[in-house]
Amino acid sequence: MQKRTGEQRGQLSGIAQKTRSQLAWNDFELVLAIASEGSLSGASRALNVSHATVFRRLSDIEKRLGVTLFERSRTGYQPTLAGEELADTARVMDEAALAAERKVAGRDLEPSGEIWATTTDSLLMGLLAPLFTQFRQKYSNIVLDVAISNQLFNLTRREADVAIRPSNHPPENLIGRPLATIGQAVYGHRSLGLTPGARIETLLQQPWVCAGPRLQDSALDLWMDNNSLRESCVCRVDTLVGILSAIRSRMGLAVLPCYLAEADPEIIQLTDPIPELEYGLWFLMHPDLRGVVRIHALMDFLTESVRAQKERLAGRLLG
Repeated sequence: MQKRTGEQRGQLSGIAQKTRSQLAWNDFELVLAIASEGSLSGASRALNVSHATVFRRLSDIEKRLGVTLFERSRTGYQPTLAGEELADTARVMDEAALAAERKVAGRDLEPSGEIWATTTDSLLMGLLAPLFTQFRQKYSNIVLDVAISNQLFNLTRREADVAIRPSNHPPENLIGRPLATIGQAVYGHRSLGLTPGARIETLLQQPWVCAGPRLQDSALDLWMDNNSLRESCVCRVDTLVGILSAIRSRMGLAVLPCYLAEADPEIIQLTDPIPELEYGLWFLMHPDLRGVVRIHALMDFLTESVRAQKERLAGRLLG
């Protein structure tokens, strides 16, 4: 942050007085986008408008205020002290608007409206799809908008209202309710002729399907290393549903959540659930949504429905 002289502080004070009558929220939004992205092209992508529109609007704001907000150079747009002042104000306004939206969202007496939920493709396929159907039958006035991603959406910025995610370390800034423990085991296609209850050492010569780096499963990566399975990896796939498809095609063995693989009669469980690969399943939401009726309706429904399947989710022991 640049140190401000008395003259500069006086100039900024004058700008602050002008902004009360001359700037609208979308002007602050534009300045913040340019300051955050460092270029007009980056701001245009963030705001989903054309480069020419960003340039024209910035020129108009500077003309209205009578001050330069950004220094132009070959490396991009660097905010002046005045630009920093407006960008800082825009950040405060943005956070205040998001907080207000979270606090007033869904303060209804009856469960109704939309819920933005994010989860993974494997959880939707192997667990949540029928539960969401049952929930809709019980709460017909609630619409579920489900985003599928292996990445945790930013609930603080309302990219989603709630998340149903696998995690052993959920974010501390979110309210969380543990739903169940998920077990994982080694699976393979029945046609390989392998015997359930096999020791890992006897499976080293088999081809393996491994998790791709975008799955970000460090516990599985460590387990694979500790059991000398890296050299047996013939394919890497970055979704669990994709790994399941690879096993179905007889590509090799793989570790999968028990709830995902057990329903396929052509895929057999070769080991007991692996203790070091267990993880928790959580229902997560932002603290400001604590009093929203429809959110609590979904949380309570899933808590009861998922916990009723806890033995299935933990996986079965062989033998």
